[in-house]
Amino acid sequence: MTLRTFGFPGRYVQGPGALKEIGATARELGATSVVVVADPQLTEAIEVMRLSLAAAELPARVIHSPAECTEAGAQALVDEAGEFDCVVGFGGGKTIDLSKAVSRSTGARLVIAPSIASNDAPTSRLIVLYNDQHKVDRVLLTRHNPDVVLVDTEVIARAPARFLAAGMADALSKKFEVGQCAAAGGTNFFGTRPLSTALFLADQAHRVILTHGRGAMAAAEVKTVSDDLENVVEAAVLLSGLAFESGGLSLAHALLRGLTALPSCAPFLHGELVAYGTLVQMAYEGRPEAEIAEQSAFYEVLGLPRSLGDITTGVLGDSEQRLVARLTCEAPYIGNLVKPASEATVLAAMIAVENRRGVNRQAEADER
Repeated sequence: MTLRTFGFPGRYVQGPGALKEIGATARELGATSVVVVADPQLTEAIEVMRLSLAAAELPARVIHSPAECTEAGAQALVDEAGEFDCVVGFGGGKTIDLSKAVSRSTGARLVIAPSIASNDAPTSRLIVLYNDQHKVDRVLLTRHNPDVVLVDTEVIARAPARFLAAGMADALSKKFEVGQCAAAGGTNFFGTRPLSTALFLADQAHRVILTHGRGAMAAAEVKTVSDDLENVVEAAVLLSGLAFESGGLSLAHALLRGLTALPSCAPFLHGELVAYGTLVQMAYEGRPEAEIAEQSAFYEVLGLPRSLGDITTGVLGDSEQRLVARLTCEAPYIGNLVKPASEATVLAAMIAVENRRGVNRQAEADER
């Protein structure tokens, strides 16, 4: 028997108007000066935060996040920020990771306020750094999980619905990835075997999203907060975030090492790439056809990718597919599989997904 670790953020707050609490929240953390790292287009919500921080009598400075999360970009933010003891990251995944990097290098308190629910980065210690070619460079860890995660669902609902669909796809993968990590004796992002809590949360996230996902998308399309939206945001941000960090990742996310090396994949969101990766993992595991069909049908409703051709802007040749498979096998969590991976076995699973999609396309054409 070995020690097992589970990590949590200090506090999680979700609901309409949550951003109005940022000043009181930072004050409770003992902050005396705040820097907000924000996506520049979020002007209205940034003003809400300014007013809240001013009401708490906290000096605050807003600096805009660069487009890419690189080591140089994070250092530039530190240099621009000046003196502060609390950093608030407000934006999408890259802004969140940049704010984590600023906190990591300065020791400042960390509050994460996602503006979209496109991935499960907010609750974790992970910082995914890219190079200037949008390829994953390396992953760093902060010393602890964020002090507070503050999710304003009014802000989430105003974002394009595509982001919510991507967040659901990212969360759906965890049932399979955490399951494989646990079954294979793999390790989570704390370097230990996962507790059963991670498996429970991963399964629950999958269940909630299949139950409430369609309703949540309907609400997002008309930019309205609903019970379905609240349930899905909780699953995509909190349940999925806790599950992946303390449960471990596997093939679905390992594929990103290969996919992000292809310039043709650059326009696609993290969760959209993971959606494809999950189908590859399900094929790799030999999951029942009915289960794969259910997942694929849900993807179709949400407009998510169901084949390699759906996540590239051009046709990939055999050499490019082999490159994806080879780089996938270099990802650190590729070992979290019951059946050990190789370039050939990963490529075979990718081909199986393409063949399945080709059969379905032909069936759809025959019906027409």
